[in-house]
Amino acid sequence: MKKIFTLLISLLLSIGIFSAEEKETGELLIYAGLMEDHAIAAAKEFEKETGIKTKFVRMSSGEILARVRAEKNNMTASVWYGGPIDAFVAANEEGLIQPYKSPNAADIGDKFKDPNGVWTGIYVGYLGFVANKEILKELGIEMPKSWQDLLKPEYKGEIVTAHPGSSGTAYTMLATVIQLMGPEEGMKYMQKLNGQVRQYTKSGTAPGRMVGLGETAIGITFLHDAIKYRKEGYEDIIMAAPAEGTGFEIGGVAVLANGPDQVSAKKFVDWSLSKKAQELGQTVGSYQFLTNTTAIPPSEVEEIKGAKLIEYDFDWAGKNRKNLLDEFSKATKAEVPTK
Repeated sequence: MKKIFTLLISLLLSIGIFSAEEKETGELLIYAGLMEDHAIAAAKEFEKETGIKTKFVRMSSGEILARVRAEKNNMTASVWYGGPIDAFVAANEEGLIQPYKSPNAADIGDKFKDPNGVWTGIYVGYLGFVANKEILKELGIEMPKSWQDLLKPEYKGEIVTAHPGSSGTAYTMLATVIQLMGPEEGMKYMQKLNGQVRQYTKSGTAPGRMVGLGETAIGITFLHDAIKYRKEGYEDIIMAAPAEGTGFEIGGVAVLANGPDQVSAKKFVDWSLSKKAQELGQTVGSYQFLTNTTAIPPSEVEEIKGAKLIEYDFDWAGKNRKNLLDEFSKATKAEVPTK
């Protein structure tokens, strides 16, 4: 009987019914890959509802991936919240994610969650072009409407995009082009586009703000970020989705492996998948499509709803991240910005 009991306990531990090593401190640190004001609102509301002291550090997806790699044996945060799931897939390949199937994931469509609980989607955002209509007018050029348009001579030195080595947004762009055009032609395109780019930024949200401020004519970014900036008063921002088709992000949430408070981390994941939590973003300027089938998305997404999307392969993009970034570096010689 004692032997049977021991085997039963081992089985329960192996399938995650309960874990002898699961930790709880009552304090939660989150690595946030979404907009800072969204992260502030989420941390504040979660702490209010649960009593768990919650803090966050806001970084781009590439920075978060680098940080959790460095902390693999001494993880500081317990949750990764927001940013494209390609990076989550890459992190999981290195054993940096603790799979967790939240009961609230029942309200999330199958295409917006990993079947093994590695990540679960909290929002969806479309990649596209933003431009300052007044600068376009001054330069006598039109809004680009396709990936090929960006290579036209009149746009040389007028384009800002983030670097795919630091930004999840820009990595989505890189993986989109490769999936759309094929490995060889896609990398040739990126090499040509590099010759058109004025500046690579560290963060994927920066190009939209720079366009709004009149610091550049054109940016490549997620369109919901451009909507946010326009509503903040940058009224000269206009948007377009590339005619050939564009990629998109599923913004994810996941429990980090060996985090200091995995119990609170799972509670946060549960909370982040709820209708109330997903609808919180639009109150602070985050205008993405939502993944919870019961949540009401912001009305602002109607403007970009008709964008032509490619069949973006997140699993492939995540597992081939290192190779694509190496090839991009060889093709463009562009260095990752440090600030």
